[in-house]
Amino acid sequence: MISTKISPRTLRQLGIRADILRSVSAMAMETPTREDALTTKPLFSVTPACERNQDELSVKIGRGFEQRHVGPGPREQRAMLETLGFTTIDELIDQTVPESIRLRGNLQIADAMTEAEMREEFERIAKKNEPFTSFIGMGYHNCFTPGPILRDVLMNPGWHTQYSPYQAEISQGRLQSLLNFQTMVSDLTGLPVANSSLLDEATAACESLSLMMNGTKGKRNKVLVDSKCHPQTIACLQTRAGNKNIDVLVIQKKEMAEVMDKKTVGVIVQYPDTEGNMNDISELVNCVHDNGGLVSMATDLLALSIIKSPGELNADVAFGSSQRLGIPMYLGGPAAAFFATRTDFARQVPGRIVGVSKDVNGKQALRLSLQAREQHIRREKATSNVCTAQALLANATAMWGVYHGPEGMVEIAESIHHAALVVAHGAQLAGHKVVTENFFDTMKIDVGEEKAIILKKAHQARINLRDYNNESCIGIALDDTVTRDQIDMLLLILGSPKMVADLDEMDLDDIDKNSIASSNFVRKTSFMEHEVFKMVRSELELVRYIKELERSDLSMVHSMIPLGSCTMKLNASSELEYLSMPEFTNSHPFAPEWQTRGWKQIFNELENDLAEITGYDKVSLQPNSGAQGEYAGLAAINAYHKSNGDKRGICLIPTSAHGTNPASATMAGLKVKAVKVNSDGSINLDSLKGELHKHQGNVSSIMVTYPSTFGVFDEDISDICGLVHDVGGQVYLDGANLNAQMGLSRPGKYGADVSHLNLHKTFAIPHGGGGPGAGPIGVRAHLAPFLPSHPVMPGSNHKTSFGSVSAAPYGNAGVLPISWSMIKMLGPEGLRHSSEIAILNANYMRKRLDGYYQVLYTGSHGMCAHEFIIDLRPFKKTCGIGALDVAKRLMDYGFHAPTMSWPVPDTLMIEPTESEAKAELDRYCDALISIREEIAAIENGYVSKVDNVLKNAPHTMESVLFGDWDHSYTRKKATFPAPWQHNGNKFWPTSSRLDDTYGDRNLICSCPPMSSYK
Repeated sequence: MISTKISPRTLRQLGIRADILRSVSAMAMETPTREDALTTKPLFSVTPACERNQDELSVKIGRGFEQRHVGPGPREQRAMLETLGFTTIDELIDQTVPESIRLRGNLQIADAMTEAEMREEFERIAKKNEPFTSFIGMGYHNCFTPGPILRDVLMNPGWHTQYSPYQAEISQGRLQSLLNFQTMVSDLTGLPVANSSLLDEATAACESLSLMMNGTKGKRNKVLVDSKCHPQTIACLQTRAGNKNIDVLVIQKKEMAEVMDKKTVGVIVQYPDTEGNMNDISELVNCVHDNGGLVSMATDLLALSIIKSPGELNADVAFGSSQRLGIPMYLGGPAAAFFATRTDFARQVPGRIVGVSKDVNGKQALRLSLQAREQHIRREKATSNVCTAQALLANATAMWGVYHGPEGMVEIAESIHHAALVVAHGAQLAGHKVVTENFFDTMKIDVGEEKAIILKKAHQARINLRDYNNESCIGIALDDTVTRDQIDMLLLILGSPKMVADLDEMDLDDIDKNSIASSNFVRKTSFMEHEVFKMVRSELELVRYIKELERSDLSMVHSMIPLGSCTMKLNASSELEYLSMPEFTNSHPFAPEWQTRGWKQIFNELENDLAEITGYDKVSLQPNSGAQGEYAGLAAINAYHKSNGDKRGICLIPTSAHGTNPASATMAGLKVKAVKVNSDGSINLDSLKGELHKHQGNVSSIMVTYPSTFGVFDEDISDICGLVHDVGGQVYLDGANLNAQMGLSRPGKYGADVSHLNLHKTFAIPHGGGGPGAGPIGVRAHLAPFLPSHPVMPGSNHKTSFGSVSAAPYGNAGVLPISWSMIKMLGPEGLRHSSEIAILNANYMRKRLDGYYQVLYTGSHGMCAHEFIIDLRPFKKTCGIGALDVAKRLMDYGFHAPTMSWPVPDTLMIEPTESEAKAELDRYCDALISIREEIAAIENGYVSKVDNVLKNAPHTMESVLFGDWDHSYTRKKATFPAPWQHNGNKFWPTSSRLDDTYGDRNLICSCPPMSSYK
């Protein structure tokens, strides 16, 4: 909503004169209606100087965040409404959102803050976090984040507003960076195939279990898990395996050979383990392979720079977290998990793989390879339900690797290792027993009866150590931020008679005897030898390299990215300011809760606000992606049915559903049954009733998306929910399209039982080129006892929870304040207005394109929701032009294509969001209309069906500047087709159209030699 009411408090803060303040106070009783907001001039408006009357009272004030977040101003809104035949937003919404589900009245959340107030709030909350130094380990470490990586990658909209690189021709920069990440992972793990990131170490362990199951043809149902894996990894494995009826035996490595048999799919071990130990597992590996099983190994990339790689140890899979390579802990995430395996299992790898291919001119180029195994194509038969991963963090980690190179990485690792050896030596001098014999950076120390005293001393020194409950042991895990003073402090805490300066030659000899260099674990193989890891060492070189790759990619800094079902909206700078505050960056997820009170305030308020927005009773923030949210919601439903003594195994899913839905259902141990949809995109009630009657008491749930994946508010959503409830099933409502519902309707109030919420869509977390994301789930009260728990930070529902879905208690905790701040700065009216404008923008574009393209689906009054689908299938018949050709031609106009060929083949699904101004909407519409005219020229025989601007798109600078031009159209027509384009703002694709088939048939997923780029 456009508010014309300005509080006296705000005016005072802005220093407005007292006489004006009195005038506003006197007029405050005359609150304008919502209709007035679109038809009358506000009391104080920010009007361009060229449009002001000379006698108009002009008061310079700051604009509220709502007006920063929402693209169209009042004048633009009036123009768009007029195009649609309406005079007010309310009229449009009445014709779009069914009356039966409408929320009448405002959301009960706090009024909107200004951006200045939000900055102050972040600073105030930050002071509630106690920035202790954490040497807890367990997969999380302090580290140095190089300034240019923080500034120029993580906080740079040129990197964090990119979409997943499915349109490879305008994504070569991040594809190169992700290929660098894969190369680094492959080299360090000693395994030839690596993916471009997963969510976290614990979920990567679950993906390794899936690969092992597939790799052994699914005929085995038992996995042996090392009891010295991190507890959060064990918990996630137990949860995932439990839903798939796989037996998990958590035992010590030395016991595994005794219980191994032909039902054993394999083993999962940690190296170094959670206590820091490195063990010789060669006999265990041989035993597993002799039994036909596989070996998965959780590991540490930094350690692998100086210890033997999993490949050298003959492991089949290696996985872990790359967090300590330059990414702040952020209370547990986000950070890029890694995953590598042998070539035999390349087609079983979860997530995305960047591969080397070539374009139609034979020039080397990069693309996402082997997409046919992903959930958006294979649905319930996919290797994984992973969609969004951690691309932005993988890019930052790759830049860390490029910056330091192999020699820098070894130097850091050896420095940490030496510091750990000194602390271990001091512990022994103090009379303690170092339980860990061979270690890299982590040690378990038995301190006997002095444990309480030592932990108290550490607390007084503002240091967190690992507390082994019910044991007389503590744990210490060092990192690259540790200083000599901190080492001395640790020695003092342990009671060592010597500090660092007191160590003599005899001490140093004893320390060296225990080093990795003197052990059988020392790494002797080289790694990261590619030129890309040798060419950058100075900051200036790194800044230029980052900028070079960034310039190759189209992001939201260039133009709108109207991907249907992806909600690429504003990621405001004011929502990201906390990212560099040390009170947030250095928080360990397993630090005592009293040290993270600021975090907890944000989480509690975010949970409450999300519950109010969705109409649910309880929210869990643990799922760290939308796909994980889907899985968590279905797992909660499974647990609910089990608590009632029900054994239900059927999940009903409309054929139009996103591929993650059936993939998640399968992962939750459910059998998918398809429900047909009508020609208008709505669920076919006869088909639904038939499936419900057929399966009745075996129906666990239905997964529906609302508004539908066709961009329509179905009138009968509550009836659908009622039919499923009548047979005892639960309704899972996919929250991907919540951006059309904020303040307008609430899923929990019109019949849904659970939803996941894509915070990286509706609630402004940057997409990051494929992550990070967050997928909290909201549930009604009867499902609340079954929400996720955590083994280290259990929570109140630990005994009834279905288990864990993320490594950290709050998943990608580090990005949750973005959504919290967006809600706080928009407030109830701003949230509602955001959804209203999202609907207005979509309908305006729909109307403008009507007559040029067929719009496939609209509601009963002819309106779409926040997105719509245009049909390109007729052009295939008339002139051979398809959705792919239009998508590539849009690049020449400087735009990213809408969602292509989903949910209907050879169509485009367009979602403009509320953040785009009318001028940008018009440019995009003009581009599509111009392309339609280009298609018409082919249809009418004026242009060749083979040699034309669409079939040859995109056109690179190289293709028009060099060599002969033998096309029937001009260079200008090819590269500057739109009147708004000129040399200053032209975005050039860096590759011609990719040869997709070549890339899949010739899989190369690590950096080729630099000479091959010529």
